[in-house]
Amino acid sequence: MLERLTAHRTLSAAPQEQIAWLGAHGVLRHLDSGAVLTSMKGQVEGLHVVLSGHLSIHVDRGAGRRKIMEWRGGDVTGLMPYSRLVAPPGDVVAEEPTEVVTVYREDIPEMIRECQELTAIFVHIMVDRARHFTSSYLHDEKLVSLGKLSAGLAHELNNPASALARSANALPESLRGADLAAWNLGAAGLRKEQIAAVEKVRAACLACGIPSVLPPLEQEQREESIAGWLASHGAETAFAEALASTEITFEMLNELAGLMDGQLLDTAVEWIAAGSTTRRLASEIHEAASRIHDLVGAIKEFTQMDRAAVPEPVNVERGLASTLVVLRAKAKSKSVRLSLNIENDLPPVKGFGGELNQVWANLIDNAIDAVSEGGRVELFANRRDSDVVIRVIDDGPGVSTDIRDRIFDPFFTTKPVGQGTGLGLDIVRRLVQRHNGQIELDSKPGRTEFRVTLPATEVS
Repeated sequence: MLERLTAHRTLSAAPQEQIAWLGAHGVLRHLDSGAVLTSMKGQVEGLHVVLSGHLSIHVDRGAGRRKIMEWRGGDVTGLMPYSRLVAPPGDVVAEEPTEVVTVYREDIPEMIRECQELTAIFVHIMVDRARHFTSSYLHDEKLVSLGKLSAGLAHELNNPASALARSANALPESLRGADLAAWNLGAAGLRKEQIAAVEKVRAACLACGIPSVLPPLEQEQREESIAGWLASHGAETAFAEALASTEITFEMLNELAGLMDGQLLDTAVEWIAAGSTTRRLASEIHEAASRIHDLVGAIKEFTQMDRAAVPEPVNVERGLASTLVVLRAKAKSKSVRLSLNIENDLPPVKGFGGELNQVWANLIDNAIDAVSEGGRVELFANRRDSDVVIRVIDDGPGVSTDIRDRIFDPFFTTKPVGQGTGLGLDIVRRLVQRHNGQIELDSKPGRTEFRVTLPATEVS
């Protein structure tokens, strides 16, 4: 075994006497394919030097089970010197027959004392592993967040998209009807005063801009009243729906009826109604397209899709507002009231907008989860001396004192199995620290506040 340890790729730079110590204290273990070296439900036994074979670890952090690390002959894994690792985030499994030399947990303090160069090698491995896991956590947490947001965003986009498609499909037929009505009106041979009266009513219908939207009961009553007037004057009642969404009055209709009646009145009303219908459809298309444009803009702002990967002044208000947009559907599903309160002339903070939006998304998403049906989540952003302070406050049951100290620990979650990864607040803490800030928690029943403090920056 000593020869194999000496030839080991990771250990080759260590002094021979330290490799000999490893051989004397390590235990050679043979693992069959599929054998579990370390279970995520158990404690990491010690440091494992892989002599041959293939080990891997698969983790499900809410974005699906995937391989996050693997080790082959020449690698080292397990409990490194000075590491606080207790249990792995997933099962470490042999992908094929594998041999490892294990230095058990109780012998590691002696290795630190006796084998300084060997210890330094293992510490470097631990730092690289921590960097890899942190990057992997960030990636998976983004996938989890996007997964949670996707359903709400699909719903938010589906409503205006459906309205746009519905109105666009109806528009060609409406235009044909408007063309026919215009032809019929032109062929009717109206006198000047009749043309002036029809144009006056049409202008009044156009003057209101966007067609008015009344409460359903009022709209129904208005349509019935107009339909009754049309019927009493021998005109088609089918025009009532289109006319009801305009500012047309009975005084205007009576003035029109005083200059024409019968088929002529019906032709004039048809032309006015056809124009109103076409205008309403165009307005609905514009409104739906504008809503989709605003949503896409909010999503781009939230994800920072078109920003450079370098620190830059970040507008906190825009980030919070775009995050609320993408989480609005989830809040609506629980009738949760969201509010945003921003101090005037709030300075920007320097950093990465996408990462900070990930912080806001996690905190707000957790707050929505915490409150009951019809609860309230409030956001505040204020300047305090040379800092910007962002507070997310909810009226949920609060965080109990026995778990408050562990709330930012990796993999710690109070949610049911399968509903939480325990990564969200750990990622939040890491991202805030990456921006030279701090995050604090104050909680009591009925009021929980997460407070993020970031250094302000001035735009030159």
